[in-house]
Amino acid sequence: MIRRIGHAPRTDQRYRLRPGAYAILPLGQRVLLTAQISHIVDIQLPGGGIDPGESPIRALHREVMEETGWRISNPRRLGAFRRFAFMPEYDLWAEKLCHVYIARPVRQLAEPSEPDHETLALTPEDAVASMGNDGDRLFLARYFS
Repeated sequence: MIRRIGHAPRTDQRYRLRPGAYAILPLGQRVLLTAQISHIVDIQLPGGGIDPGESPIRALHREVMEETGWRISNPRRLGAFRRFAFMPEYDLWAEKLCHVYIARPVRQLAEPSEPDHETLALTPEDAVASMGNDGDRLFLARYFS
């Protein structure tokens, strides 16, 4: 069973399974993250949804490129967690199944193509303290401990 992190699901709400792939990207003494800027700033591990028929590794490469503009190499799966959340950009209540990888950032090819996303490079301590969800925070803290 994959561990749930964060809020318990609401009993009055139906959730759709939404698998995703996310990356811890160490770069020197920092870690690359993405900030989603809308009415609030949400700092996250780069990554996102796995499209139907897409492998988790392919989704990871695509999502990291869209959200950071960076090409990555050598992804290695660290584990997974589940969280229940409302995704306003999709008007969707989702059971997010988050597969977390460690990967090496190779080089930045472009600015993020995902609207309202900005790439950040924070120290591990600042990254852990800034995470927008407890699952990302847990995996970052474990990796850098």
